[in-house]
Amino acid sequence: MKVYPPPVPGPSVQWPVWVGSVPRLAAAFQPRTEVRKKAEVARSGDSEVVLSGPGGVGKSQLAASLARDLRDRERSGEAGLDVLVWAKATDPDQVITVYAEAAEQLQLPGLSSGDSAAAARVFLKWLETTGRPWLVVLDDITDPEAIEGWWPDGGAGNSWVLATTRRDDAQLSGQGRALIRLDLYTTEEARAYLQRRLTDAGHPHLHDPDKADELAEELGHLPLALGHAAAYLINKRRTMTAYLTLLRDTRSRLGDLLPSNADTEGYGRAVPAALISLDAVDEADSTRLARPLLHLASLMDPVGHPAALWTTPPALRHLSTTRPPQRRWLCRYHPPVSEEAVRSALECLRTYALIAQDTDTAPIRMHALTARAVRETIPADTLPAVARTAADAIFSLWPVLDHEDRELSAALRANTVHLEQRTYPVLWQPTTHPCISQVSSSLTDAGLYQQAIEYDQRALRRSNDIHGPDHPDTLRARHNLAVSYRSAGRVRVALDLGERVLADRERILGPDHPDTLEARHNLAFSYSDAGRVQEALDLGERVLADRERILGPDHPDTLAARNNLAVSYSDVGRVQEALDLGERVLADRERILGPDHPDTLAARHNLAVSHRDAGRVQVALDLIERVLADRERILGPDHPDTLRARNNLAISYSEVGRVRVALDLRERVLADYERILGPDHPATLRARHNLAISYGDAGRMQEALDLRERVLADYERILGPDHPATLDARHNLAFSHRDAGRVQEALDLRERVLADYERILGPDHPDTLRARNNLANSYDDAATAVQQPNTATPTTATDLPPSSTPPTQPL
Repeated sequence: MKVYPPPVPGPSVQWPVWVGSVPRLAAAFQPRTEVRKKAEVARSGDSEVVLSGPGGVGKSQLAASLARDLRDRERSGEAGLDVLVWAKATDPDQVITVYAEAAEQLQLPGLSSGDSAAAARVFLKWLETTGRPWLVVLDDITDPEAIEGWWPDGGAGNSWVLATTRRDDAQLSGQGRALIRLDLYTTEEARAYLQRRLTDAGHPHLHDPDKADELAEELGHLPLALGHAAAYLINKRRTMTAYLTLLRDTRSRLGDLLPSNADTEGYGRAVPAALISLDAVDEADSTRLARPLLHLASLMDPVGHPAALWTTPPALRHLSTTRPPQRRWLCRYHPPVSEEAVRSALECLRTYALIAQDTDTAPIRMHALTARAVRETIPADTLPAVARTAADAIFSLWPVLDHEDRELSAALRANTVHLEQRTYPVLWQPTTHPCISQVSSSLTDAGLYQQAIEYDQRALRRSNDIHGPDHPDTLRARHNLAVSYRSAGRVRVALDLGERVLADRERILGPDHPDTLEARHNLAFSYSDAGRVQEALDLGERVLADRERILGPDHPDTLAARNNLAVSYSDVGRVQEALDLGERVLADRERILGPDHPDTLAARHNLAVSHRDAGRVQVALDLIERVLADRERILGPDHPDTLRARNNLAISYSEVGRVRVALDLRERVLADYERILGPDHPATLRARHNLAISYGDAGRMQEALDLRERVLADYERILGPDHPATLDARHNLAFSHRDAGRVQEALDLRERVLADYERILGPDHPDTLRARNNLANSYDDAATAVQQPNTATPTTATDLPPSSTPPTQPL
């Protein structure tokens, strides 16, 4: 085989040789220092560099900056360039044309007129053998395989290949190539860009430092979008505040806010088109699922959504309808879509940087502007089907119990909220999608009570506007809000709303509808919270009878009614009945729901309280220690139910005389409640009340007195003067007065407490008996103080000693 010598440039070549059009640097160009350093390190190690990233992050701009640096560097030693070739690489023909032009400018021998491909090969051959320093930039590679044959052999010290692409295929990082990812502007880069761009344009007054970060955040720190937005501000003389208002208006079109006439840097396309150019995707997508998957993903939270959404049955059914139907016999049908086909389509979208995903099972992310641009391409008549499919997928993926996968539940909550906001009112028509209510119950289950209230208030407004006040979906929204109020400790508003919900459901749905039974059940809870314990008991007995009759004895709702009735028995002092029923509830729940179900833990917790009420303090202690360990393991250390178990364990420690342990635990519980639920939540008040008891037990009398006075004032302010918890606080404050030697104050307070207990709880309630016994002791104290005989009649319940037992917290 004959070997030809390498081509030698003609004698009249004027060095240096520049071929192709290197983009001019954008106004207020940011140098992207960290990525630039990586590129320089790779070049110094004889590695070619591929800048990879989604559309609009500035890959071509950074490549142009690197190329200009090399081109304009003073030529000394190996520095500087003799040949610089810039080739658009979206298509091989573009590369061939530029290479052929380079060969012609270099006057390489062997060129034949009209054969660009042959000339391009001559140029490639020259690059391999020349000793002159050169740089070839392949900008915007869309098909690495098609370009591979035209990729120069660089990395030889004086030569370098620099490429840009949206793709991140393994092929692009092989053969001595370093794949360097270019991402969005940092906060500092976005700030610097906006200030300099507006100032250099002569409009520094349009720059608002207080709004610049908001604007950058709203545009997702995307350099291309920030450039168009800045041009829009300059052209329209709009303030950042006014522009943000337009940008946040879901009715505004992205193409109007980032228009092509704001393309001051000559990119050639408006932002939406630059972000979602799908020609290459369509060509590479053999599944024909990439576009419909992109539509679904664009409705999700840009921060991330579970990849498993798109292999759920609802998603697969929808995707099968997005492809042309086939004929089977005399009818048309849509072949099923496989999970493998979905994964293949997602891989295609990842390859072209339309979505981002760390692994094939990791959450899928999409830039907020890309998602918005995609949403604007969804035909209006198909948006409802796409949105409800996404909601169906979310609902089907939701764990039966949130604690089984807390991260998944949190992600599904966030994506439901985002989906509802981006497609309103689709998820409300013709009926409210069940995932709307699922978010409410999930927030409550997670102990995020204030977030649940805010969410439910908004959902109730939405439902009322769309369906009207008497629609079952609106009743559901109102019921959810009442539950959230109750969970957050807003007792009075929860009670008022619960009474309304029950009245509305009885009127509209009938007395035996399951939703009506649910409202009656939760109203009994609110009566108990409000201290109306007899009303709670009466309603609880009715609810249990109704549920046993309608749902059967083993239905979970029936078990819940039985559990709550046991709590009501405890509240009215029917200790043995509470204990017997609590044992049955626990056995039923362990049998039907399993030992680790949160409802089973609640039953075990309540049974521990009943054992303590019955004086079986060691049994209670053993049981509540197990409950706390289970809740910490299953629900986490900061869940409100875990705090409740920890609080009641402290009570049990106090009752068995472990004073120091109880005090330490109660201080921790109070700090946790104040941090998680806030200072005025009823559970926080109980924790503060219990800590005062421990101070008294530990002999820290003044601290106990000060804290008990605060607790009583808080209870009277928040729960009212007649709430059982307020009576307990008043009762225990009397102990502190007695311990401080303030005998008459203790006596006066105990007389009031006994009268209140007899009026509210009845003469035979255990708390009333204790109050009567303690009042008799106060008469003894007063008689001793004035040295006169005591004429008080002691209580007949001699087995109930003076006690400062705090209120318990059953579930």
